Amino acid sequence: MSKYEAIRQSAYEANMQLPKLGLVLFTFGNVSAADREQGVFAIKPSGVPYDQLSPKNMVIVDFEGNTVEGSFRPSSDTKTHAVLYKHWENIGGIAHTHSTYGTAWAQAQRAIPIYGTTHADHCTMDIPCAAPMDDLMIQGNYEHQTGFQIMECLQEKGMSYKEMEMVLVGSHAPFTWGKTAEKAVYNSAVLEEVARIAYLTEQINPEVARLKQALISKHHERKHGKNAYYGQ
Repeated sequence: MSKYEAIRQSAYEANMQLPKLGLVLFTFGNVSAADREQGVFAIKPSGVPYDQLSPKNMVIVDFEGNTVEGSFRPSSDTKTHAVLYKHWENIGGIAHTHSTYGTAWAQAQRAIPIYGTTHADHCTMDIPCAAPMDDLMIQGNYEHQTGFQIMECLQEKGMSYKEMEMVLVGSHAPFTWGKTAEKAVYNSAVLEEVARIAYLTEQINPEVARLKQALISKHHERKHGKNAYYGQ
């Protein structure tokens, strides 16, 4: 039995949820599952259709982005995952999709505003959008730099990755994370639904106001306790 069997199984099951939830087409998207003690993660192989995936063809990679075990080439986004795992020690899973509405907001280079309590039930802040990468970074190690692009976006907005578990990468698409690969996929599904609702809301009322601060604060209290710090 491989010492990586557990994370291979976790990564496989999480990846298989993406098409079931309507979050990917063809080979778009990927999910990884980390083993902190061993300093590695399992990730979807590049270019392999979902109906051909199995736990054994998940690729094992270390937090520097080097392949440790596996006969397939890891996802093209592997270096982004590696950067986030290396710098955010409390996450155990990362998901990346090109889901329709989330990607549309990313391409529009807009954060997803918090318009209602459906959004607030899961996240009490606007879902941020990282600025498009500058030309020098694009011409370098693009996937590696995407990880720093995500981290810098949260830092600039004063957000913690522990509280904000999702982001849009400008001109690209969503990334989400969580304690487990399963939670990362859950966050991807939430982001897509919130993005869809926000889009429809703006079509119905282009002048719609953000959710009242009193309601945002109430939902934050429910999620984190009355004495929790809240910053928008």
